[in-house]
Amino acid sequence: MAEVVSDAQTGRRLSMPTKLFYGFGSVAFGVKDNGFSYFLLIFYNQVMGLPAETVGLAIMIALFVDAFLDPIVGQASDNFRSKWGRRHPFMYAAAIPVAVSYLLLWNPPQALDHQGLFFYLIGTAILIRSFITCYEIPSSALAAELTTGYDERTKLLSYRFLFGWIGGLAMYFAALKIFLTPDAAHKVGQLNVEGYAHYGLAAALLMLLAILVSAVGTHGQIPFLREAPHRKLNLATLAREMVGTLSHRSFLRILTANLFGAMAGGLTLSISLYFTTFFWEFSSAQIALFTFASLTAALFAFAAAPIFSRKFGKKRSAMTLLLIGVVVGVSPIVLRLMGLFPENGSPLLFTLIFVQNVISTGATITSNILTSSMIADVVEDSELQTGRRSEGLFFAASAFVAKAVTGIGIFTSAMLLKAAAFPQGAKPGEVDPAIIARLGMIYVPVLVVLYGLCLIFMNGYRITRESHAESLRQLAAAADLVNEGEPASGTGKLS
Repeated sequence: MAEVVSDAQTGRRLSMPTKLFYGFGSVAFGVKDNGFSYFLLIFYNQVMGLPAETVGLAIMIALFVDAFLDPIVGQASDNFRSKWGRRHPFMYAAAIPVAVSYLLLWNPPQALDHQGLFFYLIGTAILIRSFITCYEIPSSALAAELTTGYDERTKLLSYRFLFGWIGGLAMYFAALKIFLTPDAAHKVGQLNVEGYAHYGLAAALLMLLAILVSAVGTHGQIPFLREAPHRKLNLATLAREMVGTLSHRSFLRILTANLFGAMAGGLTLSISLYFTTFFWEFSSAQIALFTFASLTAALFAFAAAPIFSRKFGKKRSAMTLLLIGVVVGVSPIVLRLMGLFPENGSPLLFTLIFVQNVISTGATITSNILTSSMIADVVEDSELQTGRRSEGLFFAASAFVAKAVTGIGIFTSAMLLKAAAFPQGAKPGEVDPAIIARLGMIYVPVLVVLYGLCLIFMNGYRITRESHAESLRQLAAAADLVNEGEPASGTGKLS
């Protein structure tokens, strides 16, 4: 195809439409992740009446199911053979089930008691997580197949993160400005039960559109992707290969780092409405405006990540930016607890929190893009060691970590609310100030510890621009031997 350009240094370059189609698919995950992170806890806790710790437990149970399903889907897509390649059949098949299961999540039967609601939440959470896994893992794995370039991968993943944030933020803004609005029965829009049903329908339709558009838009790339090898597989072989692949040392370090980062990020997202509603006492209209802060941050990250990757390398940039994000992120809460921040209702307060959101979120998203690109770079290093291309398996583990943002994050935030003795059915301005302060005093240390562990493990990642280039050189040499009729460990065709 004319759109594809090969370059020894940058890897396979893709046209703008291909990057846009690939990135647009992450709208589905962004909408789902945003809904879980921002709305699920407050909906099932404050609106439906389930205790916060019960909601957290239900989401954790669904997450444990994910822990088993994700590597299975990754391994299956790595070894799947069809005329549509390894990834696209899974992407197409997931579209409708993803939309239907997400719609069900926000429409629990009104007649259910607490026990029934608990099991309904578990069931629907498992469904949506399972179906989004069948789409997200094969789709994510395409990043490592579409190009091998050290910086080109960062550019490609920047599109994925950008659209994920745009999709999630668009639905978040629509929810607060259109669906979750105050009425005669609900003075606080975030507690409007009917609004969640309307939000669920709109979000489900957007997810369906994103998956189908991305799958169709990247369909033309199938001839350039790796084919699964012809071989007989059994469960024992798959399990052995899975363990061997995922034991890669740099991968384990970045995966563990991302897990702690995801726990911290999930905690921040899932408890953010409690802070904006009760700690800062912003109105729903003001909270909706924070969408633009996050959008500005996402646009910054989209532009900045490739620059940082090229000038300073991925690991160094990711660690520095994450540290900046954490410090800026917790500063307003710490200053408020010290009595050094504007009081609620002050015109200056909203401006300060808005700017803080832009800086903190922008730095964190940029760091996340770089760490995802670091995972993609593990693929070739692992192929040299194992002789197998395992993009799906690596990104399955990465996808599990991404979903831990909501699972572990919601569980942790629920435990923090319980530890702070935060009341159920609370109204802004009527919660005991001691409880609000206690929530901040618990939240900040937990967040700092989680991000600190993330940085420690990230520092153990060892793949650099130079080592990645050497891996590509050795793989190219092995491919040349195959073309000359000599045996080599790699399988499939090289793009």
